[in-house]
Amino acid sequence: MTDGKKTIWERILHAVLYELCAMLILAPLAALAMGTSLGHMGALALMMSTVAMLWNMVFNALFERVERACAWRRTVAVRSLHALLFEGGLVVMLVPLAAWWLGVSYWRAFLLDLGFFAFFLPYTYVFNWLYDHLRARLSARGKLAAAAES
Repeated sequence: MTDGKKTIWERILHAVLYELCAMLILAPLAALAMGTSLGHMGALALMMSTVAMLWNMVFNALFERVERACAWRRTVAVRSLHALLFEGGLVVMLVPLAAWWLGVSYWRAFLLDLGFFAFFLPYTYVFNWLYDHLRARLSARGKLAAAAES
């Protein structure tokens, strides 16, 4: 088991790998489902990923400020509020973007967004599980190598 401490560079690597792997899986599936080219859908996936990462940073900074000001503890209710507001903000930003980029109705773009959400729930679980196991293996190898050198 690893110590759990991650450097800023590892956090950046994790975020980039997470988004890259998601786009490599999701863009072809979404292009097929929406009847559009892979390039067109890939560009939308890149735009949506960028918006999501920026929203994540901005939203979490704002939410944590409110959390401190109100002296909230991270209860189930507070975590649920966080998730609902975060996802709601993404819907408000991403549905119009998808509708504009794909030239479809807001309803169709909303359905696409629901499909993305359905994809990301299990994807996030599996990606992080795999990442954590790979990280533990690599960390154990590093520790074994360091122990062998001493």
